[in-house]
Amino acid sequence: MAKKRPAAQPQLKDGEIPVVGAREPCPCGSGRRYKACHGRTAAHAVTELVNRPFEGLPGECDWVALRELVPAATVPLHLKGGLPEGVPSVTLATVLPMAWPALRREDGSILLGLQNDSSSGDLARDMADTLERALATEPGNPVPPRRVPTEGVRLQDLLDTDGGFEPVVHTGFEFWIPDSESAQAATPEIAASLERANAAAIPTVKLSGVDAAYWCETPDKNHLRWVMPHAEEKLLDALARLQVAGETSLGEGTKLVGSFRAHGLMVPVWDLPTGMSASDVEKPAAQFAERLANALATDVPLTAEERRARGGLTSRQVTLS
Repeated sequence: MAKKRPAAQPQLKDGEIPVVGAREPCPCGSGRRYKACHGRTAAHAVTELVNRPFEGLPGECDWVALRELVPAATVPLHLKGGLPEGVPSVTLATVLPMAWPALRREDGSILLGLQNDSSSGDLARDMADTLERALATEPGNPVPPRRVPTEGVRLQDLLDTDGGFEPVVHTGFEFWIPDSESAQAATPEIAASLERANAAAIPTVKLSGVDAAYWCETPDKNHLRWVMPHAEEKLLDALARLQVAGETSLGEGTKLVGSFRAHGLMVPVWDLPTGMSASDVEKPAAQFAERLANALATDVPLTAEERRARGGLTSRQVTLS
């Protein structure tokens, strides 16, 4: 007896196919499992990482710093066309309670989290998806995480790129609690999350004299982490020149110890003496910035000694993302 064929499923266009579990039937109606059908496209999109997700946004270097280096900070965000009715403000926050991607407060304002996982490989697209959902969320509710569609708008499409980007670094995460409330009035879950976050936060200060440089204090020594916008190869050459010339120091007891790679940018790191405060490093950092600008403007080939110094700098790089 012949087997009955299953009824034909309505064919969906690629953009209409929802994301389902890898072993579930593909919603396109092909009869194959999702992972063997349209899931392949989604999985491929996830692996296509956007190297510089914040490129084109004002303050790209500070976006990287707040994503990877700064525990507690907020930044007012400016939307293209202004804020919608019922949304008094949109604020970027390094992290939110329970790692929420975003929160729509009772007054309609929005907190958008930065230090969250990326499901699409493009942080700017993930965060734009979260922001759009936050704008549509009823006040008083968090925005849950989800797998972001493989196509969609990015932050660069939603934010006013002429609006500026001015981070405010906080000593703790009390900014989670609205000014009209007290920490005691927070839910037990938020109160516990606040306590854990404050206990783990490293004291951090943004330097005022140079861009995207952050002083931080640890038990053994202090550090300066400086996110720079220059092309990596050019910056390595310049740092090698300065190192051979003995001009990478920020003062007695300081040392350029290596660098991070983060979101397509390079982050040189200095060890500082324990007693060296953020205000103490302001002037030396400004002076170093002038020396670096001169070194970046030099096109003379590196000497053998400078090439060795460059190799040492390269070997002390750590990739964060």
